[in-house]
Parts: sequence; C-alpha cells; structure tokens
Amino acid sequence: MPLSKPRYITASIALAAAMCAFGLAWTAQAGAVFSLKPPPGKTYFGVTDTGVGQDFRAFAQTVGKHPSVIQTFHPWGNSLHQAMPRWKALRARPMLHITTRADDGTELITPGQIARGRGDDYLLRLNRSLSRRKILAYIRPLGEPNRCRNPYAAVDCSGNIRGGDYGYGAYKSAFRRIAIIVRGGAKRGTINARLARISLPKVQKRRKSQTLPRSLPVAPVSMVWSPLPAGSPTVAANAPKNFWPGTDWVDWVATDVYSRYSKWSHVKRFYKKWALGKGRPMALSEWGLWGQDKPAFVKRIFRFIRTRKMMRMLVYYQDFGASNAFRIQNFPKGRRILKRNLLKPNFPKFAKYYPR
Repeated sequence: MPLSKPRYITASIALAAAMCAFGLAWTAQAGAVFSLKPPPGKTYFGVTDTGVGQDFRAFAQTVGKHPSVIQTFHPWGNSLHQAMPRWKALRARPMLHITTRADDGTELITPGQIARGRGDDYLLRLNRSLSRRKILAYIRPLGEPNRCRNPYAAVDCSGNIRGGDYGYGAYKSAFRRIAIIVRGGAKRGTINARLARISLPKVQKRRKSQTLPRSLPVAPVSMVWSPLPAGSPTVAANAPKNFWPGTDWVDWVATDVYSRYSKWSHVKRFYKKWALGKGRPMALSEWGLWGQDKPAFVKRIFRFIRTRKMMRMLVYYQDFGASNAFRIQNFPKGRRILKRNLLKPNFPKFAKYYPR
C-alpha cells in the first residue's frame, strides 16, 4: 500500500534535515562516515537487479519478503535515468556496482586512468544525481578486484602481478578518488585539497569547454569495499590486504561467497580482520546457490550472520533468465530455508528513506 501524503512529506522533511546536518558535519571534516546501516538488531536483505522490475517482484514473492536493497550493475559512465525510476517503483535502496567493462566486453577505463581523473565527469554526475534526488545509496566500485577475470584485476589468472594502471596503488587511488568526488559536500577547492593530500590531481575536465561545478553537494552515499575473501586465484598476491584503500574511504567492508566456492575459513578470517578489525559493518555483497540445491549452504549463511554482530547486509545474486544457475526458484529446498529465515522480524522489508 502506498504511503499516505502526510507520511511522505514528514519523511522527506526528516531526510532533508538529516542531510543538512550531515552536510555541515562533512564540510567540517574531510572523511566523515555515512554508513547507512540498518537499525540496531536489523539486517538488510537484498537481491541483484536484472533491469526488469518483474524479476524483483517474482523473487520477493518466492522468498516471502520484499528485499530492502537492490544491487544494480553498471558499466563506467552509464546513466541512472533508467535505474532510478526502477528503484523508486520497487521501493528498494540501491547498491550501485561500478565496473569498467562495457556490455560488449570493451574496457572503458583503467584504475590508473580513474586515479588520474580521466573519469571525473562520470563521478560528478553521480554526485549530482544522487544528491539532487536525495537517494541514499551504497556505492560499490570495482568489486572483486582480486578476481582475475575482472578487467581491473591486479593479478592475472596465472598469478602474475599486472602492475602499472592495474597495480595495487592504482586500484586504491581510484577507490579513494571515487569516494572523495561522489561523496562531495564541499567547494571544489576543498575537494581538490583532499585529493592533493593523497597525491592525486585535482578534479579534471572531460573537455576544455566543460565548466566544472564551484561546489559539490553532499551525496548520501556509503562506500563499499568488496574483495573476494582470499582471491581468485588464491595466491598471496591476491590477498585482500593488498587492496585496502584505508578507513577514511571505506564505510562498509564486504565479500562474496557462493555454494560452489565456499571456504568458510577464508570468510571467517575476512570478517575478523576487516569488519571487527576496522570497526566497519560487513555485507555479503553477493551470495547464492550455484548450479545445485544446497540447503545446508543457506543454513550456514544465516548462522554466520546470526552469530556475528557486524554482519548487517546480505544480497542474493540472481542472474538473468529462468534457466540460469543461480535462480532461487530452481532450488526448492534452499528456497524453503531462505524463506523461513527471512520471515523473522530482524529482516525489514524496507530500508529507511527508500527511493520514492
């Protein structure tokens, strides 16, 4: 049932007041944290976006719970014009995963180029769009940087370090630049000073005729750092520690685990070092059944979350089409376990101030 008009206005005023207060705080310090955590005792449950609203609704009906988060996968530079109306229609808070590969496989930009400011036009658009529309969002840039098949990977599938525009330093600098510009919340000169403090160039124009904004509005976003728990391939060069950007630029730590590749000792170690060790809420930014119905894996997921206080979000990965290897509708036993757990009140149907 749609919210009544008075409740909508009250929520909008509250959000505006919260953003105003947050903007003032952010202006006063360079690295404020806007975590967008769920309320105490709650955990957000989400699902990945196929680009079709009916897929989201069918998934929600199947598992018996409206997902409070929807994760959308976009290539670098992609517009939010289609995604935003979908987020609003589905009443789910977005997590935006940003990759550097186009749908046709073309590499659009390298981590080194992002760090040097070649993609600033896109980052400025994200900052402006999310701020103007007051959309609270999780930003997950370059997820799984230690997975060799990703175009921005620092280690190839033979275990060799790529270096250069794909080195650890390039990835970390790219992540920091994305965080600083998309967060915004200051005049451009202050943003440039923040970049300079970490040896990055000032905000760049895409073309000479472009006019840069005098100030960047505060965007209500939360930065998600999400390597694999031990890397693919699992070699020392692919350890998450090589990709850590620093606490000033990370609001959530996250990792991915699937039933086909689920070494729980790695996941436990990741939680201990990065969630507990860094004092950050943790998410399973992707998890799912892969190819087989394994209810024990679903039970293990929820036991892991239930017994660890920093676990605050999990996002199920559903692929495209009715025959794909991840579709929960194809796994009746796992689906029943998932549905039984989601019926518990600690998984809210909606995130506070979802897009509307």
